[in-house]
Amino acid sequence: MRAVSQPAETVLRLALARPATLGSGRLICIDGPAGSGKTTLASEVHASEPTATVLHADDLLEGWGGLPGLAATLNGLLRELAAGRPGRWRRWDWIADGWAEWHQLSPGGLLVLEGVGTGAAAYADLVTVLVWVEVDRDLRLARGLARDGEELRAHWLRWSEQEDRLHAVDRTAERADVRIEGRVGGRG
Repeated sequence: MRAVSQPAETVLRLALARPATLGSGRLICIDGPAGSGKTTLASEVHASEPTATVLHADDLLEGWGGLPGLAATLNGLLRELAAGRPGRWRRWDWIADGWAEWHQLSPGGLLVLEGVGTGAAAYADLVTVLVWVEVDRDLRLARGLARDGEELRAHWLRWSEQEDRLHAVDRTAERADVRIEGRVGGRG
């Protein structure tokens, strides 16, 4: 069984203590720069609450340039769920560099969105708990290159600039209910 961290327990406890915001369900958004530990935290929340659905923003991005369109994609999906209707999303295939199969989410329950841009202001009214996760920029880049390879350094540097702009406009860190810094064990 996967160990559950204190931050994961705190986030989950806060989400379950608050009223439903996504129709009859609750929404945890785990945002922050790439490589800060968001995926690890989402996995820990899921380990503590196995009935939760975890959706990774990387699966909804149209490649390295897809960050600007993510909020609109998520807004459409989340508004359907909030209205009590199933929501649909299409997975991006990073290897084939194109859209792949469609998926459907049922309304209700706990949905955990993790990834850069998941705490967008466009649907802040639907978020039960917004989490900001951050570590040092050099560590984040090192994690990304270790995972993806040195040949993607230019993509990572451009991505970092895009996410900085997005987070500044949306003021994501400032709006967060929970801030977690220094997740040295994280990967994404």
